[in-house]
Amino acid sequence: MTTSRISGRAWTALCAAVATGVLAPVALGAAPASAATAKVSCTSGRAGLAAQLTKDITAALKGRKSTVAVALHDRTTKTTCTLRATSKYDSASVVKATVLATLLWDNAKHNRYLTQRETDLSTRMITKSDNDATTSLWKQLGVGKVNAFLKAAGMTHTVPGSGGYWGLTQITAQDEQRLLTLLTEKNSVLSDSARSYELGLMRKVVSSQRWGTPAGALTGTTVQVKNGWLQRATHGWRVHSIGAFTGNGHDYTLTVLTQDNKTMNDGVNTIQAVARAVHKDLNPRIMKARVLTVPVAPQEAVPPVPEAPAGRMLTAKPR
Repeated sequence: MTTSRISGRAWTALCAAVATGVLAPVALGAAPASAATAKVSCTSGRAGLAAQLTKDITAALKGRKSTVAVALHDRTTKTTCTLRATSKYDSASVVKATVLATLLWDNAKHNRYLTQRETDLSTRMITKSDNDATTSLWKQLGVGKVNAFLKAAGMTHTVPGSGGYWGLTQITAQDEQRLLTLLTEKNSVLSDSARSYELGLMRKVVSSQRWGTPAGALTGTTVQVKNGWLQRATHGWRVHSIGAFTGNGHDYTLTVLTQDNKTMNDGVNTIQAVARAVHKDLNPRIMKARVLTVPVAPQEAVPPVPEAPAGRMLTAKPR
């Protein structure tokens, strides 16, 4: 066995580092501190609501293996919740909402309406999550225009996928909330007609794809949703859902992004557990009212990726 000498000062510093845990991630191979210690954080203008949401979202995530990002904003109660809001995730099909917003923004800049082709492609892309339609619009726009929209929209952490792989666009819950805000609030980036058009398509998503954030929403609420899922060798299944809930006194947006799911079902179940907690807490006086039903077997188109260029439609069977 070999030994080496170490000065008294160095030894003291080493002992201090061990005592404070500085060396623990190296010695134990622990996860990054941000992943290990991330906690739900909520604020609200309604007394007690922030604490209730923090408690219930945390409980919904307890014991789950997913790495989850959450962002919630309710204008009515001035409530905001976040969890890993700036962590990046592969977008899967939720980026399709950004693709349409880019198209509408670019058309407005050039004072032109959607062509019949663009209308057909947009409808298929949002309501049926059609991958071919998305690829056509992505190629038409080009990454340059997508980046220009992201800059105008203030979606500063979103990075378009390279090589035509739009499903590998890097997104954050914070930026997805920014997009939902632009769609649901008058602003200088998207015109009223553009916002109305996109939200109208998100309201008409086919029934098999109305899973995720709508779970637990009350009947009578207007639901606008876009979801997506994608599997890769690292971080397992990415399963995401973004939703805007308006009408009948409702005015809130919710984003839940997940990865490190072993199966599609795990991701869907995680998102819907969070969504049910959120909808319940934001509607405490009418907890026993009928809630919207979500599909028994959710379906979603899987975007093409380098190792699987042909996208396909898969079905989950969540609990």
